[in-house]
Amino acid sequence: MTIRLATIEDLDLLAPLFDAYRVFYRKSSDPDLARRFLSERLRNNQSTIFLALRPDGTAAGFTQLFPTYSSVAAAPILILNDLFVEMGARRQGVGALLLDAAARFGRDTGAVRLTLSTEVTNSTAQALYESQGWVRQTQFHVYNLFLS
Repeated sequence: MTIRLATIEDLDLLAPLFDAYRVFYRKSSDPDLARRFLSERLRNNQSTIFLALRPDGTAAGFTQLFPTYSSVAAAPILILNDLFVEMGARRQGVGALLLDAAARFGRDTGAVRLTLSTEVTNSTAQALYESQGWVRQTQFHVYNLFLS
């Protein structure tokens, strides 16, 4: 398995994975929306995407990072917003490889931490994160204000 930075030329590989990721989180399949969203992020340098590729060049998974800042730390942080491994590639270490690539990128770019959130019921993902050294936040509650 190869993990590498995705580019705009990878849209044909990424868009179906991103669409499947959204479906996993109970959104309707919308391949055009997936492609458009990723295209905008990549063209505008608004996110960093790592792509997992099998030896035959097919895509097995991806992770997407968004840059932001911590006011308290007065330093950059990265939000690991998306991590998805297609069904046929699960339990083969692909998720761990993508997390490693994200952590390495964070260190290389001077981020002081990576942060992510996952559904409370997603015990498989939680086990992966914890096995990779991620620590569950217990000191803060997360709130959302939905605007639409």
